[in-house]
Amino acid sequence: MNRERIVGAAQDLLDSEGLAALSMRSLGKRLDAGATSMYRHVANKDELIELVVDEVYGEVEVPDADGRWREGIGAAAGSLRAMALRHPWVTGVLGQVGLAYLGPNLSRASQRMLEVLGAGGFGPLEADQAMGAVIAYVVGTVTSETAWLAMVARSGRTESELVADLQGTQDHLNETAAADAYDDPARYREDSFAFGLGLILDGLDVRLNRKS
Repeated sequence: MNRERIVGAAQDLLDSEGLAALSMRSLGKRLDAGATSMYRHVANKDELIELVVDEVYGEVEVPDADGRWREGIGAAAGSLRAMALRHPWVTGVLGQVGLAYLGPNLSRASQRMLEVLGAGGFGPLEADQAMGAVIAYVVGTVTSETAWLAMVARSGRTESELVADLQGTQDHLNETAAADAYDDPARYREDSFAFGLGLILDGLDVRLNRKS
């Protein structure tokens, strides 16, 4: 038994059953180990969640700081969204993890984003605030997105089938300019995410140009 094995098993449990299913007891059953033996490596459930969040944060890719801040931050935001969609439980804790604990992966990703923004011309404070705004947008958007996908899963239908049913019962959906996009709901979700992210990046661009 070691910390790496405990964290890996916790991630598997969270990915398959969600945040509510995680407890030291349920994890012990997976590992065929008592909670006492796990407490030798992890202080409590909160610390375990912090460790698992940092583990999945290792999947977030941030490009090198080459001066093209908009492309770099856009790519980082997309990578963060993709990670959160692979691990839907993470949206429930991303807002709080990091305040008390900055693991190596989370710290690395944050530092690289700050470097991208700094190389693009943002001062230290503005870079930190810009990063916070982008991350808040991603977390907020993916929280809604994962809730929708959970509803799709519970329905027993595909996403396209569920959207078609909703269109049939809610006439106003057919009156929107985006109605055709519902033929490919996944693409619509991606386009909606990119649109909102673009608005934030546009605003940051205006602020940056105002300084020059």
